[in-house]
Formats: sequence, structure tokens, C-alpha cells
Amino acid sequence: MIALILPERCTGCDACVVVCPTDVLEITGDTPRIARLDACQTCYLCEVYCPQDAIYVAPDQFQPETVDRDAVIASGHLGRLRRDHGWDRPAETGHLDEYRLLGPLLNEGSEIAERRYRG
Repeated sequence: MIALILPERCTGCDACVVVCPTDVLEITGDTPRIARLDACQTCYLCEVYCPQDAIYVAPDQFQPETVDRDAVIASGHLGRLRRDHGWDRPAETGHLDEYRLLGPLLNEGSEIAERRYRG
């Protein structure tokens, strides 16, 4: 689940809010707010779309985790998923193919969230 947003790194671009398939985040004017944690699918899209490495998604998809902010920063995990999978190199052929397989699953999550939160 999404565990941490670092306001000092966030530029307010709201890419994370726009990309979230289940509307977990809300625009607040500055740093987005985690508004519906129970809707988080741990899809990591908010993390990979954040150009400033201001978001950390913890790996437990079933329960929220309390993370040590300084330990996360020191760990080097911020932005690692985006870099390791080449998300920041879209011109390279083939490396994002596995993410395309997530489409049906994320669409289903979006439909569930739509019914739950906008119904």
C-alpha cells in the first residue's frame, strides 16, 4: 500500500493522482493527500509516475505499514522501481510490456472504486 509522500520532494504535478486507478489520492493544492488507503491495490503506478521520487509504496498489499521516513530515504528505494524497470526510458523497446498485462486488473479495480466511492 502507499505508505509515504514526501512533501519536500513533491512539486504538486499531481501525476500520481491522475494515474491512480482507484482514486486513492486527492489533490490538495500542494502535496496530494492519501484519502482512501483502503482502495489502494499496491499497483505502484503512483510511485513510478512520480518524477520527483516523492512517493513510497510499501509491498504489503493487505495492510498499511508504518514506515520510517528517514530509513526509506536512506534505503535508496525512492524511484528505484521506476529506474529498474525503465519507466523513465520509454523509447526502449519491450521493457514495459509486463506493465501492459496489468491493464485488465487495474480496470477492474477502477470499476470497483467507481462503484464504491462515486456511486
